[in-house]
Amino acid sequence: MLIGRKEQQAILKEALTSYKSEFIVVYGRRRVGKTFLIKSTLRENIDFELTGTQDGSRKDQLANFTDKLSEYNFGNIGLEKPKNWRTAFSLLKKYLKTLDKDKKKVVFFDELPWLATHKSKFLGSLGYFWNDWAAYNNVLLIVCGSAASWMIKHVLNNKGGLHNRATQYIPLQPFTLSETDELLKAKKIKANYYQVVQVYMALGGIPYYLELLKANQSIAQNIDRLCFDENGFLRGEFDRLFKSLFEKSEKHVAVVKALASKWKGMTRTEIAKATSLSNSGSLTRTLKELEKSAFIQSYFPFGKKKKGSLFRLTDNFSLFYLKMISNRSLQNQKGAFLKLFNDQSFRVWCGYAFENVCLIHSRQIAKALGIASILHEFSSFQFTGNEDYPGIQVDLLIDRADAVINLCEVKFYNAPYRLTSNYKNTLIERANIFAAVTKSKKSIFTTLITTYGLINANEHLDVIQNVVTLEDLFQTV
Repeated sequence: MLIGRKEQQAILKEALTSYKSEFIVVYGRRRVGKTFLIKSTLRENIDFELTGTQDGSRKDQLANFTDKLSEYNFGNIGLEKPKNWRTAFSLLKKYLKTLDKDKKKVVFFDELPWLATHKSKFLGSLGYFWNDWAAYNNVLLIVCGSAASWMIKHVLNNKGGLHNRATQYIPLQPFTLSETDELLKAKKIKANYYQVVQVYMALGGIPYYLELLKANQSIAQNIDRLCFDENGFLRGEFDRLFKSLFEKSEKHVAVVKALASKWKGMTRTEIAKATSLSNSGSLTRTLKELEKSAFIQSYFPFGKKKKGSLFRLTDNFSLFYLKMISNRSLQNQKGAFLKLFNDQSFRVWCGYAFENVCLIHSRQIAKALGIASILHEFSSFQFTGNEDYPGIQVDLLIDRADAVINLCEVKFYNAPYRLTSNYKNTLIERANIFAAVTKSKKSIFTTLITTYGLINANEHLDVIQNVVTLEDLFQTV
């Protein structure tokens, strides 16, 4: 059963019934469900499908092409073994011409970066196939790949025959909390909102990982089995993940590890220093590739628009692996995840991972605050302090066009949050310092984002103007 993906399904279905040929580019990180989306939506309408083989030679890929075309064609065109991709696409065109002219002919190439290696000449032949014939003969061409930056550079921004040829593109993102909850319910896994957030913080909204959960185990047991058992499937996923997505993946891993060590993000210069990578075009490409593949996010802190951008690790699985799974003292221990609950490092990870969850669900937060239709921007703020004011840090801030700034306080807590008098004074002081050092003329609202809400919230309206809970984060937008 296909969970969510309504907008993406609509794009594919409309392309299938349109009056003209369509060329759709689908990309997104490994295990996010690209192939499942395409096959579940189009099913028996696919007339030819070929999946690239990682590290396969051109000869191997062409052999796979021959086998697949034989399966679809049932030997009706006297198939010969092509020696290059130009000949292969000529055979594909010959086969497609045998099909009903009034029916959309669907061609699907999966894991395109593995097919279109540097010397394969696949992309040039694909471009010729599209421009010479497919674009005029009722064809739906779909190409798909996990290396998002590669797909953007070599297909969407292609400077050759594929330049500006895509009619639609689908950047497939991980599931939201709502979609994750829907998938767990479909698998008959009993979990409340708090537990769904826990698994989301550990595994991210990656459908393939979530499909590995078992209904006869608790969320903690599932995470133990997948991440800490000796043969746990996700024990080695971190290394597999980056090697399958990027060439020279050691650079990408180095950046991710560096960002995992600093919760609030790092500047480009700080990343170069921490990784010993040259602060050059190579680092620029690595950062862009990680951002396009949804592992990191760049943003400008409040008040900075041209310089001083920060990069933050937003892939929850990578963060969980580096902070928890790779901890050798916990490996091969039954109940390792439960043993972490009382560990300070676990609580710190929970705080940062929940901040990531909130960033990912910024649209849900905007809806809960009633500002979805108002221009707004999410950022952060840090003031190191001076002789007049002590330093403050705001992890999540919303700058709004209606002359309001929300200073968000994010708390992952296993019960309704109780505001103490001391912390109340801290929040008041923080808002006052922010207003003073930024000289902002906007109204300053303090907003609490927490799991089960705030005890006696009405009594604290002088300090906390808004409260956002898990129920808000699980809303569809």
